[in-house]
Amino acid sequence: MKKYLRTYGSLLPVFVFFSMLLVPSLSSGQASMEPLFEEGNTAYNEGDYSKAISLYEQTLKLGQHSAALYYNLGNAYYRLNKVAESIYYFEKAKLLNPKDKDLQINSAFARNMTIDAIEFLPESQLTQLKNRLFNSFSFYTWSIMTVVLLWIFVGLFLGYLLFKSTQLKRSFFFSSLVVLVLFSGSFLITFSIDQQKKNTQFGILFSNQIDIWSEPNQQGELLFTLHEGTKVQLLDNLEEWQKIRIANGSEGWIKNASLRKLSDDLK
Repeated sequence: MKKYLRTYGSLLPVFVFFSMLLVPSLSSGQASMEPLFEEGNTAYNEGDYSKAISLYEQTLKLGQHSAALYYNLGNAYYRLNKVAESIYYFEKAKLLNPKDKDLQINSAFARNMTIDAIEFLPESQLTQLKNRLFNSFSFYTWSIMTVVLLWIFVGLFLGYLLFKSTQLKRSFFFSSLVVLVLFSGSFLITFSIDQQKKNTQFGILFSNQIDIWSEPNQQGELLFTLHEGTKVQLLDNLEEWQKIRIANGSEGWIKNASLRKLSDDLK
């Protein structure tokens, strides 16, 4: 696996422009987290992966949840041959930065360590187009774009109301219409992504081996067996039973499974 450590660039410039009052507190928090993160990177480069994990997890406890941090945690756990932990953190990093090529490569290396070889269901062209559009930016970036477009629309519309020149009013009016269309599209995408995240929960199995049943009881049919590191979609639960779906579309129930939701603690 390629060893690659970095801190991703900030996506905040426009947001900060509209949130100047928050800058002192944000800067103070970032300053307290950065030394731990850098110490973790140093430990990783020295081959002390356990120490690096400890420092990265301390950073998480301080409230920093970034693609770079999850990426580095995934790398460190991979070096210790901890399959489930490695995949878990790579998947969390992909939620925040799905287009990163190094992350995709390292995540693929980690998945190759799993026992279960699960083929993905083919996607329709419409689904592929929608996913490319939704994943062209992170949810956070879509949110910022939506807010910025709203402010631009308000500014242009105020210009239309305040200026007396017919030519200027026409320019402001049509510009505001264009921005309104862009805002509407950005808002719909942001809302759709938010609803999809709320209604679609995924987790990583940490159980070494677990049976999947056709019903939430062991009187049903034993369908198949899964192993640690497998990504599952969480569909339903009933007491100690959890209904899941895997990438090939197969569904079933698991009992008392050790799994961690990818949405847990994600900021």
